[in-house]
Amino acid sequence: MFGADKGSTPTLDGKKLAIGIVQARFNEGITNALFQACKDELLALGVQEKNITHITVPGALEVPIALQALAQRDDFDALIALGCIIRGETYHFELVANESGTGVTRVSLDTQTPIANAILTTENLPQALARQDEKGRDAARVAVEMAHLLAQVS
Repeated sequence: MFGADKGSTPTLDGKKLAIGIVQARFNEGITNALFQACKDELLALGVQEKNITHITVPGALEVPIALQALAQRDDFDALIALGCIIRGETYHFELVANESGTGVTRVSLDTQTPIANAILTTENLPQALARQDEKGRDAARVAVEMAHLLAQVS
């Protein structure tokens, strides 16, 4: 059986992993906090700092193409998408949230690279602030777990 069975603990040892992070700069206060929480958790899981590649892009819509470029390098065991989309008064929120999410998933499936998607989609700034640290840490754990899972099944 692959991966974690019910009741078992997934593999969260990042010592031998290389992780790429793409961070959107839009809503930078939130995305900087996401990145810091994510990086701190990766280090706590054993990922060496030299094996963490961090790049930034203007916004959430640019995240997928940067992830694709990193995935095509074939240097990474997993990738992480970081961003923050806060609902405004126009349809733009739905467009950016849907298209960025679809793009991240497409890159992951097309390249068979695990991608932890931590592009927050919130109604307001307080919701984003409440989620920034936890979701950053979650993204790190998902990336490490999925890197191990895909290595097992490939």
